[in-house]
Amino acid sequence: MKMLPSLGLLFAALSLARCVPLQQAPNRSKLLLVSFDGFRWNYDQDVDTPYLDTMAAEGVKAKYMTPAFITLTSPCHFTLLTGRYLENHGVVHNMWFNTTTGVKLPYYTTQGISSWWDNGSLPIWITAQRQGLKTGSIYFPGGKAKYQGEEVNKKLVEPAIFNYSNETNWRQNIDTVMEWFTVDNLDFIALYFGEPDSSGHKFGPESTERKNMIEQVDRTVGYLRQRIRESDLESNLNLIITSDHGMDTVIKTNEILIRTINNFTFQDIDFELLDYGPNGLLVPKEGRLEHVYSVLKNAHPNLHVYKKEEFPKKFHYANHPRITPLVLYSDPGYVIHGRIKVQFNKGEHGFDNEDMNMKTIFRAVGPAFKKGLVVEPFESVNVYALLCELLGITPEPHDGSLEVTKPMLRGSEDTGSEGSGAPLPPAKNLPLMLGLALVLGCWGGVF
Repeated sequence: MKMLPSLGLLFAALSLARCVPLQQAPNRSKLLLVSFDGFRWNYDQDVDTPYLDTMAAEGVKAKYMTPAFITLTSPCHFTLLTGRYLENHGVVHNMWFNTTTGVKLPYYTTQGISSWWDNGSLPIWITAQRQGLKTGSIYFPGGKAKYQGEEVNKKLVEPAIFNYSNETNWRQNIDTVMEWFTVDNLDFIALYFGEPDSSGHKFGPESTERKNMIEQVDRTVGYLRQRIRESDLESNLNLIITSDHGMDTVIKTNEILIRTINNFTFQDIDFELLDYGPNGLLVPKEGRLEHVYSVLKNAHPNLHVYKKEEFPKKFHYANHPRITPLVLYSDPGYVIHGRIKVQFNKGEHGFDNEDMNMKTIFRAVGPAFKKGLVVEPFESVNVYALLCELLGITPEPHDGSLEVTKPMLRGSEDTGSEGSGAPLPPAKNLPLMLGLALVLGCWGGVF
């Protein structure tokens, strides 16, 4: 006669185990997204990076990550924040431009023009805030703008004249992040560093200066993880370190100079956006499109010229109203000069995102991630869905898929490599442990 009450307790215990939420709001893990601009996928292979190596051993490392096209800073960072390709989120260049007036504004000024960023695709800051979370941004591209009248809860914006390589400032910003997490109780922060991009541009990706900068980046990763431990956040914070694009060495021979192309004249052009690495946008005057296209099409073996509607679909770039009737890009290493040669960088990006030198990094560590796992390459458009999953929020429509990154997470069906045996986070263990304890306590009554 003891069997029926015991079975009742058994079913009650199993029901209780199912009903306890996997991660209750008070136990929600925090998330820090860090971008080191221009960190090429293999920059850690010619420099000792003990802190990045330790992070990979304790978490997840992708072989490399493929950025969106065009491989420029603002467009690629906005892809991370929205999960959209450029033709869908609309941030198609680092520079704001108006094809009617001819006005073009530089990178820093463009950061503050909300109409450039606010095209209907909400960055994760706003999505998270609308679902009850608190977010922050330190120097992250897009963090200065407003979206449908809303802005990130807390932010720091770099000044117009700024030394991106200042290691003291880097550590101060990390300290600010820790304060925002612990004192202000923010849930998500995006933190941006302008290196090794600046060093790669100025000195070239194979230079000693770039290698020294990677050592500084590695020290900074070590300091960041130290501060996470000191702030008692290690068991409650997921950390992702990534970048926007890689870097190529600029080729100085047989350069592309549009002005010198036979039968081409700028008198046929109403608007031009040239002299910005390997990318170009042109609006020919009325009735001159076919002529301009024909003289540019095969003018240089390393220059690619397309009508907007014929631009390769694989880039997910040209199908947006901001894209001009003619689109230009050059082969890896070649930059496009307009009227005169004004580009003197030794390193450049913006090239085809299938160029291996444009590939970048992805590392992750924290309670949600497996340990010692190396995953296959994936596109950066898939990062957004992962961020939303880690924050427990419903994503906006996007172009990526959580299935791509899900094998990184503990408890996923794809157990991956040696990290598969890692325990579930405490919040996820609770329902299972509680149900098991109650079941075992009732087991003697069944028999």
